[in-house]
Amino acid sequence: MSDLRNQRRMAADILKCGKNRVWMDEDRLDEIAKAVTKADVRVLIKGGAVKAKQKKGISSGRKKYVASQKMKGRRKGQGSRKGAKFARLPRKRRWIKTIRPLREYLKELRDTEQIDRSTYRLYYRKSKGGEFRNRHHLKTHLISDGVLKEEQQ
Repeated sequence: MSDLRNQRRMAADILKCGKNRVWMDEDRLDEIAKAVTKADVRVLIKGGAVKAKQKKGISSGRKKYVASQKMKGRRKGQGSRKGAKFARLPRKRRWIKTIRPLREYLKELRDTEQIDRSTYRLYYRKSKGGEFRNRHHLKTHLISDGVLKEEQQ
C-alpha cells in the first residue's frame, strides 16, 4: 500500500476539514496515489473517490428527554433546585398569578350582575389586601357571606 499522507493533506485542505475526516475509496487507492497536485485531488473529489466524512455532533436526545420530564413536573425536587425560593418564582410573579384570576372572576360576576358595584368594590379591595388565596377561596367567601347562591352540579 502506498503512502497517501500528501493526498490526504491536500484533500483536507480542499474540503476544509481535518485529515481524520477525509475518506478515500478503498477500490481506487492506486488512482488516488497518482494524484500529485491539488487539481488532481479536486478531480478525485468530483469523481467521488475522496469525500469528507460527516461531522460527529452531540446528540440532544437526553436533553429533550429531561426537558419533557420537567414539563410533566418531574425532576424538580429539593436536590435539583439551585437558587432561593423567590429566585425561582419571584414574589411579584406569584402575586400576579394570584391576583389576576381573582380580579377576572370579580369582573365576570359584576358584568353578569351576580354582584352589584359596591360589593364588587368591597371584594376587590379585600382581594388586593391578600385575603383570598385563590378563586375558589374567594367563591366560598362570597357564598358564606350570602352574596352568591351555591350552584347545583
